[in-house]
Amino acid sequence: MMPGNIRLYLILIVSLCCALSQNAWAETVARGIRIGVHNGTTRLVLDLSAPVSFHVFALADPYRIVLDLPDIGWQVPAGTARRNGGLIAGLRYGHYQQGNARVVLDLRGPGVVKKSFLLPAAEGYGPRLVIDIKPASRQAFMAARKPPPIPAARPNKTAQTLKPKRRPAQMPLVVIDPGHGGVDPGAIGISGTFEKGVTLNMARQIGKAIKALGRQRVRLTRNGDVFISLRRRVAIARAAEADLFVSIHADSIGNKRIRGGGIYTLSEKSSDKESAALAAKENRADVIAGVNLTGHDDQVASILIDLTQRETMNYSAQFAAALVPELRQLIRMRRKPHRFAGFRVLKAPDVPSVLIELGYLSNRKDERMLTNATSRAAIAASIARAVDNYFRAQKP
Repeated sequence: MMPGNIRLYLILIVSLCCALSQNAWAETVARGIRIGVHNGTTRLVLDLSAPVSFHVFALADPYRIVLDLPDIGWQVPAGTARRNGGLIAGLRYGHYQQGNARVVLDLRGPGVVKKSFLLPAAEGYGPRLVIDIKPASRQAFMAARKPPPIPAARPNKTAQTLKPKRRPAQMPLVVIDPGHGGVDPGAIGISGTFEKGVTLNMARQIGKAIKALGRQRVRLTRNGDVFISLRRRVAIARAAEADLFVSIHADSIGNKRIRGGGIYTLSEKSSDKESAALAAKENRADVIAGVNLTGHDDQVASILIDLTQRETMNYSAQFAAALVPELRQLIRMRRKPHRFAGFRVLKAPDVPSVLIELGYLSNRKDERMLTNATSRAAIAASIARAVDNYFRAQKP
């Protein structure tokens, strides 16, 4: 007979293992997404491990159907994000905000949700969430729209007085912004790499390199696979009283031979057609994630003529000038490495801001470089040196 304390110890271990096992299965998981067409109706089926509550609504211009869920896990097969069929031209899924996951369906034209329901587990399947979409006129689409849940109102920091300058004794704060995230994967690489993962890994590495120099503080706009709207990214930098904002991205393009990085600062007039197209593409991030933009005007645009904004844009250009020689030693840069465009994420009126496109995930060499830990660390170190050189050049 084993001693009482050993028996108690074993009982505790078994109880803990059971509890961990239960918790491991407690999270609902999406295991697959299927699309089918029958008699003109497009059906989307989401395979789940357990029943969930859900909310379906539509957004116009472009036409989208949005499915909001609790914050579930995702174990869908690779390549699901490229699926389409019937009215569905494409889909995205992932974390949207705290406690909330989202699936966004891009429609080829107007369509209305005919039915949405949960099927119980049966015949070898777990619970299934079904959405049936049928073609409709624009008038019918607009009439059938259900508004998304209204988020809690936030104060309009943009319209408030510009932030006070930081205390001289305080180290400068650099806010690093990993592009995309959550339900918005960003560009998809030639081997299926998601931009949102590349930018997060790079941002973490840059933050580590800056901290190692010991002369600037660092904050990330996101430190996980979460969606953050463009306006919120700007608000985070301003609320933190950042001294520099660095947004990290990696593009993709149809021509797989094109590669190279570029650095962008704000201008309402783009330096070339390519920059204008890239800014328009990046500024669609909120649309991609299914954000309801109805009634939102660009409040920051009215501040661009302010002298503070002009001074900020000059500082942004100074940092871009410090970045070019550092990055050029490690990555291939475009013919004109410093370019200008109206990126929404760069529009903080009082924070010098730069967007770095590190390369093209559609190019095999660039994708390999941006997913390799050694090259990523070297690029991060070069950006950290540029940050340090920029602040050393500023007058106290």
